[in-house]
Amino acid sequence: MKIAILGSGGREHAIALQISKSKKLRKLYCIPGNAGTSLISKNINLKLDSFNEIYNFLKDKEIDLVIVGPEKPLVDGIVDYLNKKNIKVFGPNQKVSRLEGSKIFTKKICEKYSIPTANFGIFKNKEDTFKFLQNRKMPLVIKADGLAAGKGVYICNDMESSKNAVSEIFNGKFGKADQILVEEFLEGDEMSYFIISDGLSYKSFNTAQDHKRVGEGDTGKNTGGMGAYSPSKLINHDLEKKIISKIIKPTLEAIEDMEQKYNGFLYAGLMIKDDEPYLIEYNVRMGDPECQTILPLLKTDLLDLIIACCNNNLKEQNIDWHEKKSLCIVLCSKGYPESYKKNIEIPNLKNLELNKNNFIYHAGTKISDDTIHAVGGRVLNFVSISDNYLDSRNEVIDQIKKLNWKNGFYRSDIGYKVIDK
Repeated sequence: MKIAILGSGGREHAIALQISKSKKLRKLYCIPGNAGTSLISKNINLKLDSFNEIYNFLKDKEIDLVIVGPEKPLVDGIVDYLNKKNIKVFGPNQKVSRLEGSKIFTKKICEKYSIPTANFGIFKNKEDTFKFLQNRKMPLVIKADGLAAGKGVYICNDMESSKNAVSEIFNGKFGKADQILVEEFLEGDEMSYFIISDGLSYKSFNTAQDHKRVGEGDTGKNTGGMGAYSPSKLINHDLEKKIISKIIKPTLEAIEDMEQKYNGFLYAGLMIKDDEPYLIEYNVRMGDPECQTILPLLKTDLLDLIIACCNNNLKEQNIDWHEKKSLCIVLCSKGYPESYKKNIEIPNLKNLELNKNNFIYHAGTKISDDTIHAVGGRVLNFVSISDNYLDSRNEVIDQIKKLNWKNGFYRSDIGYKVIDK
């Protein structure tokens, strides 16, 4: 089969590497891809919002199947656009992608279908929001409604920081804002829970814990993700039953009531409090860096699963996993998540020797004249799998130290909740 993957991050490199191992694969393209995907596929330099140009390429190359990695093209409706032109796509359509495209849309589904979540308020202007904030118990969580690359969430401990958050959102820091979401702060342990669905049936697709904050000990600003480990320390049979019955099934029921079907990965960001799951948010694709953490544990051919979803026969597939522990650390450009220098060479990357349990997934990289440069905030994802999380983390840090990239930084405490306690 001829396969095209849309996206340019670490998630897409991880997906591409898994797909490249499939016996069903004949030719692999990444649009636009990065320096890492160029080693296992042919990169095509097209913008992800240029739907017609993408379609013309897919038609010209007679692509059999498209896999959409990131959220923005999904929310913008690329699946609907390509399906109308008889291109087979793995990913949810525009209507159900609102689960990620609008946090308020998801909150209203939670309310209607009794899905456990934090108490919340929805506001349309600064003045009403400020009035609501008066005399509220802190901390509060303030969220931009739309897509914000994982950065549109503020945890506010006082009135001043709350007002600053509201002002930044309504002033357009994350794009035009017609509404804002204010939530109670839930204390507990976060967990990422994934399913894969063909619209008729679904299967669990492992768990992880992401580390969003830029600083050690989960301090500092939110990022797209500084690292993750999989499987989550929290998951057990009883908790998974609750997640499915209280969160996943009601959500899929809501989608069915919309007369829609969900085809793709669905990622539930959860808070676990007193052994009870609460929905924080949905993402309509694999997480990043959770994807890079989870996929090395997958035994089953990923392309087989995706084809089964597109053919509505996922129910017949078994998903098998390595009984190992996976840990990922993201190497970032100094300055991230604020401003950082671009086009900085990463000179030692080709000298690293990896065994079968070690992986490096490229994110914000490009290759020119056989030289790899950093062009993004999150640059490389180092992953190791072993029998325990500590060994995995030590191996990853050892590889990062060998790279010795002076313009990068990373969190050395990824997995601390499962390793250091």
